[in-house]
Amino acid sequence: MATASRQLQFSQLQNVFKLRIGFAIMLTALAGLAMTPNADLSILEVSALAVAVLVSAAAAGALNQYLERDLDGNMARTANRPFVTGVFQAGPKWLCAIILLLAGAVILAWSVLNFATALYVFLGAFFYGVVYTVWLKRRSWMNIVIGGLSGSFAVLAGVAAADPDLATAPVLLAVVLFLWTPPHFWSLAMALHKDYAAAKVPMLPVVIGDGPAARVILAHTVALVALSLLPFAFGMGWLYLAGAVIGGGYFILRAVQLVRAPGPVLAMKTFFASLIQLTLLLVTAIAEPWIMGLV
Repeated sequence: MATASRQLQFSQLQNVFKLRIGFAIMLTALAGLAMTPNADLSILEVSALAVAVLVSAAAAGALNQYLERDLDGNMARTANRPFVTGVFQAGPKWLCAIILLLAGAVILAWSVLNFATALYVFLGAFFYGVVYTVWLKRRSWMNIVIGGLSGSFAVLAGVAAADPDLATAPVLLAVVLFLWTPPHFWSLAMALHKDYAAAKVPMLPVVIGDGPAARVILAHTVALVALSLLPFAFGMGWLYLAGAVIGGGYFILRAVQLVRAPGPVLAMKTFFASLIQLTLLLVTAIAEPWIMGLV
């Protein structure tokens, strides 16, 4: 019984801190580092970067759930989150813990790496936890467009850890992340259109309808895939290019299908295609320097 209880508690903590998203954001930082020419960080420095980005993302995720517990209760997808169900009680202790986690992440990045890395670590959490969650989500369809900068700052944190002057190829990846976030979330919002409408969250499909939103998703997808190919011209190799072409081509295919038949089924397929595209980009970006080092 005790083991089952601990497992349940850990599962609830994973939920509150959105650790799966946190690990994905951590990978974007490591991809930014891997794409930076002549990056030569010690194991300690790479570990500090990974932990700082993960912890800051976890703090932002927890703040998001803390502040959105009223919205979450109105959506089937989020109705079982711990602050909604009462497993965790929202209160000052949680806010203090979130602030301390973010402060610890920033201090770790600053002390082990440099000020620029610490700044990007902070900005990534700030844009998700405050700009997106507090300022924009309930007010504007631009919520996820501007809030998408959170992932871009994670990439820049990885670049700055090796080179505060920011190399071209990883900066392009940061822009790709900025363009990737809206079609990713808009696809999910279309798949869960009724939930977002019931919660009165002005996601693009709710504001303009599924058909027009599908066309915007396709335009964003084409732009981000085209941009994702450019790092090949600035030092990235064939492995990265293959990942960009395969993942990007699949994402575009699903977006085209969504335009032809807007609705929840194809929207969810487009959502998963966005995850596949990003995964291939990050994995090939991280793996390529390591593989080239073995050749």
